[in-house]
Amino acid sequence: MAVNRKAVEDIVKAIGGSGNIEAATHCVTRLRLSLVDDSKVDTAALDANELVKGHFSTQGQFQVIIGPGLVDSVFEEFMSITDSKRATKEEVKAAASGKLNPLQRAIKTLADIFIPILPAIVTAGLLLGINNILTGKDIFFEGQALVEVYTQWADFAAIINTIANTAFTFLPALIGWSAVKRFGGSPLLGIVLGLILVHPDLLSAYGYPQAKIDGTVPMWNLFGLQIEKIGYQGQVLPVLISAYVLAKIELFLNKRIPDSVKLLVVAPVALLITGFLAFIVIGPVTFALGNMLTAGFVAIFDHVAALGGLIYGGLYALLVVTGMHHTFLAVDIQLIGSTGGTFLWPMLVMSNIAQGAAALAMFFVAKQQKTKGLAATSSLSAFLGVTEPAIFGVNLRYRFPFICGMIGAAISSVVLMMGKVQAASIGVGGIPGFLSIFKQYWGTFFLGMGIALIVPFVLTYAFGVLRNRKGTLEQGTTEDTQVVSR
Repeated sequence: MAVNRKAVEDIVKAIGGSGNIEAATHCVTRLRLSLVDDSKVDTAALDANELVKGHFSTQGQFQVIIGPGLVDSVFEEFMSITDSKRATKEEVKAAASGKLNPLQRAIKTLADIFIPILPAIVTAGLLLGINNILTGKDIFFEGQALVEVYTQWADFAAIINTIANTAFTFLPALIGWSAVKRFGGSPLLGIVLGLILVHPDLLSAYGYPQAKIDGTVPMWNLFGLQIEKIGYQGQVLPVLISAYVLAKIELFLNKRIPDSVKLLVVAPVALLITGFLAFIVIGPVTFALGNMLTAGFVAIFDHVAALGGLIYGGLYALLVVTGMHHTFLAVDIQLIGSTGGTFLWPMLVMSNIAQGAAALAMFFVAKQQKTKGLAATSSLSAFLGVTEPAIFGVNLRYRFPFICGMIGAAISSVVLMMGKVQAASIGVGGIPGFLSIFKQYWGTFFLGMGIALIVPFVLTYAFGVLRNRKGTLEQGTTEDTQVVSR
């Protein structure tokens, strides 16, 4: 696809010129840049550029939203103009990470681990939702499930359930693969480590509480040391810490073992040491920590539900802006593994829908055609679970739509928390998200969804009309976009 070279040259100029670029790559929709000095970026010039749908800075990277398909052609022109070295996403991340403080690095590490496995988890959530519709009672027939009335669908639902449950059953293997890769080790060893922690010879973590009560927890006797023979299904911390240890041992051995015997020494020794540490120390300690974390969130859910919904639901969009929202993916997974459901993820859905509704309202009140087009497409994206275009491309530019979205998300989240709404899995974080919600909570969830759609839309539309009458709607965009670039 041909692009206007002059427009790409203007992008280069707006980000401070070729000399301000440390590394550059692109993803499906965005240019991803590590810049020498973010303060040199001319945000007003970027907003005025016909190719730019939005921009933001996160985790040390400056990202320019172009759009799917078009971004490939823009990147080619961009590299030709700047004569920059092509970098991989990992190289850009490495260049950007040097600008982060320790907390930001920790958050970025969690994001780097969980984002790659997110498609598998979301797919599993969607399929579980379909299975729940087929097997849930009182959805199509009173007191009966669809598979009970039409028995020929029973095995069809059973196969879907098997496919859907696989990602959650072997979740430690997925985390092990991604975590060991992130820490610099062999991803294959990470998979093996995860599978070790859910080996069928071990007592399942789901059966551990009852076995503990009954006094039937199986034990290993390691030279007089009693070790519980349990697995870590649905757990995050045990495999996460074990993966870090495995990667560091592997790296240590790789530097010291001769190439001629590496195959026979490095992997066996690294897995053996990590395996023993996982079952003796890491697993028991992190299992207890994970249960404490779960208990803390559940206590909030039980005792101050409305306040929890108001704070988490209302501020979730801010977490997206800072990149901290990825941290809570691990918490969602831990809650699902420990309690069978999560009350945090439904509030994520409310926030996404609310930001989409605010962006949609801007389609009706904005005067600039570029803003109207971006508002229409980005609102649809948000309704389907991807909010970055709506947040960074529209809502933060004008500021008040972002705040209106937060208000709608807060109100709807309070409703969800008061109704004890929980999701059985992580799915699509938008309107299709109801598929992941336990069927008995659908009514409350749809009520919250209605609030998340209506309140931000009405507030944004009303405030936008008022600013249009005063002639101040577009005047604040240059100032507001500076919020995005920080």
